[in-house]
Amino acid sequence: MTSAAAAFVLEDGRIFRGTSFGAVGETLGEAVFCTAMTGYQETLTDPSYHRQIVVATAPQIGNTGWNGDDNEGSRIWVAGYAVRDPSRRTSNWRATGSLQTELERQHIVGIAGIDTRALVRHLRTRGSMKAGIFSGSALSDDDQMVAKVAGQPSMLGARLADEVSTPEMYTIDPVGDVRYTVAAVDLGIKTNTPRMFAQRGVRVHVVNAAATLDDIKALKPDGVFLSNGPGDPATADRAVELTKSVLGDGIPLFGICFGNQILGRALGLGTYKMKFGHRGINIPVMEHDTGRVSITAQNHGFALEGEAGQTFDTPFGAAEVSHTCANDGVVEGVRLANGRAFSVQYHPEAAAGPHDAAYLFDRFAEVMGNNGGTLEGGSK
Repeated sequence: MTSAAAAFVLEDGRIFRGTSFGAVGETLGEAVFCTAMTGYQETLTDPSYHRQIVVATAPQIGNTGWNGDDNEGSRIWVAGYAVRDPSRRTSNWRATGSLQTELERQHIVGIAGIDTRALVRHLRTRGSMKAGIFSGSALSDDDQMVAKVAGQPSMLGARLADEVSTPEMYTIDPVGDVRYTVAAVDLGIKTNTPRMFAQRGVRVHVVNAAATLDDIKALKPDGVFLSNGPGDPATADRAVELTKSVLGDGIPLFGICFGNQILGRALGLGTYKMKFGHRGINIPVMEHDTGRVSITAQNHGFALEGEAGQTFDTPFGAAEVSHTCANDGVVEGVRLANGRAFSVQYHPEAAAGPHDAAYLFDRFAEVMGNNGGTLEGGSK
């Protein structure tokens, strides 16, 4: 396919010119950048990127093509994709097609040939902002494109988890014996999360974001999991109330990413929108109790308020900030002092790696066992 002229337009009036990559047309979203050198398929299909235009900092994208196994969601969830140098050929034995073809097939508008280094420096300085990609016949007068970009809804205040959650409950069983059963609240869950549980003998019932405590208790779970997901955690009051009910019932709880923000809110912490967020697979996080540093995968533009080692009282007992980012001190984990509930802001289930934090799934299995979980699955 012949490339068309394209423009990456920011709400502050900055415009980067390039050529179309993927579908030709128009898309709007929040401009964010991802520092991962690998794993672009997992990034593009991560539901947490819903309504975001991702800028890749790696200069060449697409060399491993596309395959049917590495999706982290039901489809490509990014609103758009911006790269510097698309690979001209696919070179991987697992590939079933090219990235360009898949973007076209799923109608994802992208742009190539722009100075992504300059764009990322601009976003680091000014912060993540509203953006749009326009190509082909969608290109128009600069002022008109800027106005269209600026007029879209902000990510601040966006309630998006319902838009990515599963419409119906589904179950992932382990290959061997069932040790425990987990009810996973789908706020934008990634495919690899139930897989990580299944590897540890855990049956996972993935339920809709609107699930109630009665819905969850009907499954007789040994634990509850709060998934990653998109949007502003300040809008997730329903999930916060559900979490409070789960904590009040003494059911073990584990949260990741958006789930970390939900648990933090349930424990009384506030949230805020970060300047440009953390997105990549090379971010160091310290666990303060052990001094252990993990290199982690992250994707979040909101964070919990708090400081390293902070302790505070909650209706469910004493709690603490358990993890912080070694780069900037952002809260990366909270937990109850009794160990029954904990969460992290990063992704221990990251399929593209790194895998430093996979031990957290083992820790949750241990918590469920200590709480009286049965080998058949289902709380005593």
